[in-house]
Amino acid sequence: MSATRYAPLPTPFRLQRGGVLHDGSIAFESWGALDAARANAVLLYTGLSPSAHAASSAADPSPGWWEQMIGPGKALDTNNLFVVCVNSLGSCFGSTGPASPDPRSGRRYGKDFPELALEDIARGGQAVLAHLGIERAHAVVGASQGGMVALAHLALFPGGVRHLVSISGTMAAKPYAVALRSIQRDAVMADPAFRDGDYPPEARPRAGLSLARKVGTVTYRSAEELDRRFGRSPSREGRDFAVQDYLAQQAARFADAFDANSYLRLSRAMDLFDLAAHGAPPEVFGRSGVESALVVGVELDHLFTVEEQAALAEALRAGGVDTTFARLDSLAGHDAFLVDLTTFDATVRPWLAARSP
Repeated sequence: MSATRYAPLPTPFRLQRGGVLHDGSIAFESWGALDAARANAVLLYTGLSPSAHAASSAADPSPGWWEQMIGPGKALDTNNLFVVCVNSLGSCFGSTGPASPDPRSGRRYGKDFPELALEDIARGGQAVLAHLGIERAHAVVGASQGGMVALAHLALFPGGVRHLVSISGTMAAKPYAVALRSIQRDAVMADPAFRDGDYPPEARPRAGLSLARKVGTVTYRSAEELDRRFGRSPSREGRDFAVQDYLAQQAARFADAFDANSYLRLSRAMDLFDLAAHGAPPEVFGRSGVESALVVGVELDHLFTVEEQAALAEALRAGGVDTTFARLDSLAGHDAFLVDLTTFDATVRPWLAARSP
């Protein structure tokens, strides 16, 4: 079963860094009902790898990646909000990306897919809103990569959003995060099966994707959590330690599901993003038309640190935006927004409820 719908992109669709797409589309799912004034829409941007299936629905009852956060009475309360989650442009879960056919040739884009920017993903989200007849979103919400895309959305579409919820994102990635992602990309490209990006879909570079995911998983979770969860417990799978089993399981699932070229494009787009390219951040926020913002950071997030969230909150305030900054304790680190959902619900739900459309 699938609840996925598709919004067309303008054609030609000119990308931030010079590429052009033709007859592209953005995959999305939605929950709740759009009100008569079309004023209650919440646009949700994902992290690097999720699909648009953020929650279950009648059309697709399987649990989504943010199941505990979307629905009646939850943080994104579908009793009064119309929630729209988009699959990122360049991904491999329905939106046009490297695994999609190029309409000009009929063959997969593959290595020839243009260089991607997070601004392009934001333009894809705006195309979904336009497709649905929504002129102004009640809120834009994003975590990790999605938090960065939400900032790009504000910069590109002044007056298009009333409220912002940014979770564990950043205005520009720090060298530590860039370095880690560059190692992950190197692992993918070093896999002989990668074939300079010209691999067939049935023979994706699983070894490279697996190693990249292992490195990524270590950056997404905190050292404190891994120590408490696994300690030095022995492996059940013939390895030295139980933590290695965990990494192998995470890697296998990712390598089975994700496209390597999509991974490279999205990862690099995160590194290249810099909100300052649109002007001094307070000025960007000042002209964005955003009324209020909730910025959430996690103390043990080493990828996009809580200090980066504090700097974002300060830039929003300097731009005249009524801003709430929440520092959360969670052993899960960067991935807390995916696993420590009781804590996040308790933070996001009352804030959004106080701003009900």
